[in-house]
Amino acid sequence: MTSRSARLVVLFMLVVSVGLLIPGLLAPVLTIRGVLTREGIAHIAPVMLQRGLSDETMGVLKSVMNPTIVAFVEGTGGDLRKSVLDRLTPQITASLQKNVGEVEVYEQTRSILGSVRRLYEVGSPVPATLILLFSVIVPLFKAALVSWAVFWAGDRHRQRTLAFVETIARWSMADVFVVALFIAFLAARASATPSQGPGAAPALIAFSARFGAGFYWFAAYCVFSIVSQQITARLAATSMAPSVRARASVQ
Repeated sequence: MTSRSARLVVLFMLVVSVGLLIPGLLAPVLTIRGVLTREGIAHIAPVMLQRGLSDETMGVLKSVMNPTIVAFVEGTGGDLRKSVLDRLTPQITASLQKNVGEVEVYEQTRSILGSVRRLYEVGSPVPATLILLFSVIVPLFKAALVSWAVFWAGDRHRQRTLAFVETIARWSMADVFVVALFIAFLAARASATPSQGPGAAPALIAFSARFGAGFYWFAAYCVFSIVSQQITARLAATSMAPSVRARASVQ
């Protein structure tokens, strides 16, 4: 392969890498959705009903109830509040379990760059900086170094620069690792549910998560970047340094 052909191959790989990276950074990576569960609503409804029956509420109920019944309950020393709860709670619980469908209470979709901005906004600079460094700065820095080495640098600087890029490539899985940490971070915060056990209450909110297009774009970039860096290093060693080989043969 001639030097010109090798440079065209490298240019093509750089364009593809950047073309995969940009949507990987801008497209949604993860969507988390939370809905109220029937069991959770039915479990919490009696508690909310009991706490919601304040004195003012009981006064309103008394005004619409049969005065004879109210007078009888109070005259016999009964607890009108308890009587209301005993009558309403089973009916409300059964109705909620039967009729209530999914009620969405939470949904969040984030891209990598959007997540970085959000993490800075909520006061989490360390994970935000790690994601920004390994997912944005390092990939663009590697692409810039390869471009300079292949198209503008001399033979000596080219070999040193590509060797440095190859050293960085050994840590390319850090890109995937940081994104995995970011996904785990969001999933852990979103899936915070009551503790499990025989006496544990049913979860009030059920969370579900799904990957967006950005995750697959970025994963494709990571794989392609590793392969292209190896190919670039080989092309540079075999096709882009004829002067070095010529001097070596003369000596």
